[in-house]
Amino acid sequence: MKKAAKPWIMNLGMYEAGRPIEEVARELGFESTDDIIKVASNENALGPSPKAVQAMRKAAAKMHLYPDGGAFYLRRKLAGKFSLAPEQIMVANGSNEIIEFIGHVFLAPGDEMIMADRAFAIFRLVGLMFQANVVSVPMKNFKHDLPAMLKAITPRTKVVFIANPNNPTGTRVRNEDLYDFLDRVPEHVVVAMDEAYVELLPAGEQPDLLRYVRGGRRIIVLRTFSKSYGLAGLRVGYALAPAEGIELMQRVRQPFNVSAMALAAAEAALDDAGHLEKTREMVASGLAFFEKHLAALKLPFVPSCANFLLVNVGRGREVFKAMQKEKVIVRPMDGYGLPDHVRISVGLPSENARCIRALAGVLGRKPPEI
Repeated sequence: MKKAAKPWIMNLGMYEAGRPIEEVARELGFESTDDIIKVASNENALGPSPKAVQAMRKAAAKMHLYPDGGAFYLRRKLAGKFSLAPEQIMVANGSNEIIEFIGHVFLAPGDEMIMADRAFAIFRLVGLMFQANVVSVPMKNFKHDLPAMLKAITPRTKVVFIANPNNPTGTRVRNEDLYDFLDRVPEHVVVAMDEAYVELLPAGEQPDLLRYVRGGRRIIVLRTFSKSYGLAGLRVGYALAPAEGIELMQRVRQPFNVSAMALAAAEAALDDAGHLEKTREMVASGLAFFEKHLAALKLPFVPSCANFLLVNVGRGREVFKAMQKEKVIVRPMDGYGLPDHVRISVGLPSENARCIRALAGVLGRKPPEI
């Protein structure tokens, strides 16, 4: 197979996802998965909205039929929510698929793509997949350095990727700085704004990027139902962009890329504002808990506005392995060039407490009083 493959494929890295609970149980010989907790993948510990679950049950009886390939009803619901036209919206198999569509449409061998050096790893993988020259701009205090990214743009730059809030650092840039950056980006550059965690910000603090979409700027805003809406297992995301950009990406989209169950659940989730508010409250409480007890353990961390924390534990891979033996799954960060760090997602209060106790234990420190 390798002899038949494109030679540069062997130089591509592979994305390391958070380990599934079942996989850890098999590897370590645990008889049950019931007492294993996963705080590794920034999932919503509250689970899906009850309205989404009800919609999935109703849709299950029709799984012999292909889904609506154009996501007609979900796109119109999103259009109403954001005061856009349906033609300015695209639904995909998670926002990761949209990142790949951006590569298909805008990146060719030798083109330049700009990202921060500690931004979402999929940006880099997709850029390299299309043989683009990926320009990594160092972060400043774990945040996107927008002035430096602006200076890195050349006539060969096609796409700039920005995640805000950013994964894995949990940081965001000020809205005013973001607007200034977008106002100064040259017209030949497409800006891909990944807002996977934006709903976790208070409504009044969320940046208004849709004004750039309405204004016809070269911007693609990526959103997902995986995080705030608790539908990670269904894989449904969407893009908000000028109609011309959506039409281009539709040309490289495979038919029926989003399942009927995912479409039904996403439509119902949009109607459950109460579940979204409970999620925000859970995350805020969980972050405060971790900040308090990580400080008590004298472990440096990056203040976060998402549903996870980047924690400097020293020997991150070793801590990750030791935590699994305590039936707690976190995420090692050496793949992001942060070998001393792990990423911990906010869970339910009981899960957060178990995580802190396990972390203290594997580091040989006195567990804080909880």
